[in-house]
Amino acid sequence: MQKNKLWMLLAIIIVVIVSLILWLRPTQSTQSSSSTEQQNNATHHGTSEANFQAGLPSYASHSQQDTEINCQMQLDASNRLIVNEQTRNCFEYFITQFGEKTLEQIKQDFKGYVSQNHQEPALSQILDLWTRYLDYRQALGELTPPTGIDQEDPAYYRSIYTNTQNLRKKYFSNYEIEGLFGTEDTYHEYTLDRIQVLADKKLSEAEKAQRLKDLFEQLPEDWQENLEQLNKLDDLRKLTADIKARGGSSEEIRQMRLNLVGPEATQRLENLDSERANWKSSVNNYLTERDGIMKSGMSDAAKQQAVQKLRQQHFKSPEERLRAETFEQVHDQGGKLPFAD
Repeated sequence: MQKNKLWMLLAIIIVVIVSLILWLRPTQSTQSSSSTEQQNNATHHGTSEANFQAGLPSYASHSQQDTEINCQMQLDASNRLIVNEQTRNCFEYFITQFGEKTLEQIKQDFKGYVSQNHQEPALSQILDLWTRYLDYRQALGELTPPTGIDQEDPAYYRSIYTNTQNLRKKYFSNYEIEGLFGTEDTYHEYTLDRIQVLADKKLSEAEKAQRLKDLFEQLPEDWQENLEQLNKLDDLRKLTADIKARGGSSEEIRQMRLNLVGPEATQRLENLDSERANWKSSVNNYLTERDGIMKSGMSDAAKQQAVQKLRQQHFKSPEERLRAETFEQVHDQGGKLPFAD
């Protein structure tokens, strides 16, 4: 169970990082006939003409006809390109048209769009960076997975990330890497570090909690706001389950919580634990007494009346009685009672 939970976390990084190397290159025949080339040009011209008649940008593919071109390039006072996440968004907007358009058509469209909207020196900068970005995306597809490392080992995904980082250095300057991928890398590095901490068998749960908290506090404030509830809840569940699985004490759980979420949240969690324990005790006592009634020699009608009275004695609110009926059904079917952990 512990292992499954850990690898569920690893699945996050699979989706986030491995998706970076999924670049599908078009297979272009070096023996293309002139008739096929004319057909491609005619299709491209038809798409552009249809977009023009509909009042759409000629650079948008059919699937993007209800969208605006996502190319908010930023320039400085000297009309030079400021490389940032918006630059990458612009590149990806055109790249996602692959399939509806050939790669060559996409290149032509991008050059046409940029030439219409930008002047030198930004124009040459953008086109140069665009060319290198396409080459980089193609090279990603040629990266091979690491060998000799178990795919369930966090080092496997760290290796993929490192290889991707090294590849970027072949195509971009440090400034360009930070601008194009900086935001994404912040999350990747945090996620990899988080998984590494959770997988470290040398650390106690309390030590893991402290390191996870330290990692979280190193994130930018806007990232903390977006990730706080989700990640801390996941970490609490994972570390609590680990402590319980090895028979750890309630004091260990308390110290882990203090390290991870602080005293106020720990107190709220302990109050919640108390409420859950009381509910569990009430349900178990109720079901035991109910079993006695159901096994008695009373008539069915008398049993129902007795159970209804018993339910009202144990559970004061209509909501609690409704929840109790759910537990009754699971209990009668021999299932595991759905108590919250």
